[in-house]
Amino acid sequence: MHDVLADMLARIKNAQVKGKTELTAQPVSKLGLSILDILKVEGYIDSYDYKDDKRGGVVTIKLNGKINGIGAVKPRYALKLDEFEKFEKRYLPAKDFGRLIISTSNGLLTHMEAKKKRKGGVLLAYVY
Repeated sequence: MHDVLADMLARIKNAQVKGKTELTAQPVSKLGLSILDILKVEGYIDSYDYKDDKRGGVVTIKLNGKINGIGAVKPRYALKLDEFEKFEKRYLPAKDFGRLIISTSNGLLTHMEAKKKRKGGVLLAYVY
């Protein structure tokens, strides 16, 4: 498997489309767990449970039906502070609807938090 993050996000999207309330994903990276933290804080998932099985780990995610679209961004674009709006238009359906997830020097942030902190970074994923 080449992109663990993209695989996990595709599994979430597919389970949401099928109407499932729970799914398991394996393997899981630290980056994937950090994105799950953001999704939980933003209210897109209810919870998740990570178990280290010494082979990449297994995460069980409880969905709440609030995800319409989710995905990894490839290639990973470097964003400057003045370029956020261009990528919001490209990946999100409407202004202030959904979140872009960005890796910054302060860790993973949503694009709203990155604007407040005036930080650029690398665009990893989107959710709405």
